[in-house]
Amino acid sequence: MLLQIALRKKASALTAVVTAAAIALLPLPAAQAQQKGPPVLRDTETEQLLREYTRPILRAAGLEKQNIQMVIINDGSFNAFVADGRRIFVNYGAILQSETPNQIIGVLAHETGHLAGGHLSKLREQLASAQTQMIIAMLLGAGAIAAGSARGGNAGNNGLANAGAAAIAGPQEMIRRTLLSYQRQQEENADRAGVKFLTATQQSPKGMYETFKRFTSESLFAARGADPYLQSHPMPAERVASLQEFASSSPYWDKKDDPALQLRHDMVRAKISALMERPETVYRRYPQTNDSLPARYARAISTYLHGDLRSALAQVDALIQVQPNNPYFYEVRGQALLESGKPAEAIPALRKAVALSSNSPLIEMLLGQALVGTDNKAYTDDAVRILRAAVAREPEAPLGYTQLAMAYGRKGDYAEADLASAQAAYLRGDNKTARELATRAKTRFAVGTPGWVKADDIVAAKPPRN
Repeated sequence: MLLQIALRKKASALTAVVTAAAIALLPLPAAQAQQKGPPVLRDTETEQLLREYTRPILRAAGLEKQNIQMVIINDGSFNAFVADGRRIFVNYGAILQSETPNQIIGVLAHETGHLAGGHLSKLREQLASAQTQMIIAMLLGAGAIAAGSARGGNAGNNGLANAGAAAIAGPQEMIRRTLLSYQRQQEENADRAGVKFLTATQQSPKGMYETFKRFTSESLFAARGADPYLQSHPMPAERVASLQEFASSSPYWDKKDDPALQLRHDMVRAKISALMERPETVYRRYPQTNDSLPARYARAISTYLHGDLRSALAQVDALIQVQPNNPYFYEVRGQALLESGKPAEAIPALRKAVALSSNSPLIEMLLGQALVGTDNKAYTDDAVRILRAAVAREPEAPLGYTQLAMAYGRKGDYAEADLASAQAAYLRGDNKTARELATRAKTRFAVGTPGWVKADDIVAAKPPRN
């Protein structure tokens, strides 16, 4: 299941600082896109694979107990980054373009290097220091400009004003170069840390090298003639040469990915292609002549998404015959039926998917949606139980609370229905609606009860700053 969920604007002060610094270095169109805020993609199969990729690396980095989360960004470009010290953000394009598990694992190891090195907090210190220097420079420059203006408009005084402007611009450029140099050093350190973690977990760093080398080839023309001191990352050729030097010394340099892991990786890439790319693109990637499991998976998903339910179900059923214990095949079958207006028929497949996935909360939400969608009151208590369990383990998914509100409404429990609706609105970023619903929920709960307290928290919550 791939769900698009609006990225909540509740960034910490650190995230805001790092984002502001990044935007300041972006070309204008990219900066504008950044400000809009990309949506987050949720998919159990993909998230589970990424968690398995990162778990040994985080353990080697001493971050296993930090509950680092993987977040998939709805962006087709190849990118990954850290922004708040507790999450690694990965564009779906990075997964789709990584031909082997080792290639994306290398990128994740690099980002873990940033987390382990505390680069975000250190960058904040650098930015704070730069801000202080900037203020001083601006005060001095503004004083010179004011002095020049106060003395009149003759050439000498214009010179004084121009000197004031230079006093502002000069330190700004120096500080900018200092910060970029600091970021370049961070990138180099993250490369080395990533190789260290891969070696500690007996994995090859070749995938990291292959990825960076590919982007070096693509960016050589753009980088030609550029000032290396104005690059936020090291110049590509220099960075890759340095990476190759210390990565190739790893005893696991030539170690290949496990074939079973490669298959899972290819299955996820096929799913992402089917869900995020045009049908004609999917069929170019996975033509009918390709009878591999990933190709069949991609075509089955693309078929259901574009209206041929009967053919899609036949293709999914054929996949289930090959892997009868694959929970994601049943999930696709159930979702296809649910989104085609057949919630009752979707229930058996989604129950099977929940059981085989060890009660994945995102799949439980789909099952809850199917139970609610049947309009059969006999399913109401089951829906409430399943959805409550799902939101307890996945508390930031609006879908779960929306379906839970509908289930409570069917039971006639309007206090809980209002509270769940308020929680869903809050997670969507609709703070006005959330407060209104929570205020009404408070009137339905006894004062001091858990429901009243939760509703009061929403009413009292301050909207996150943009």
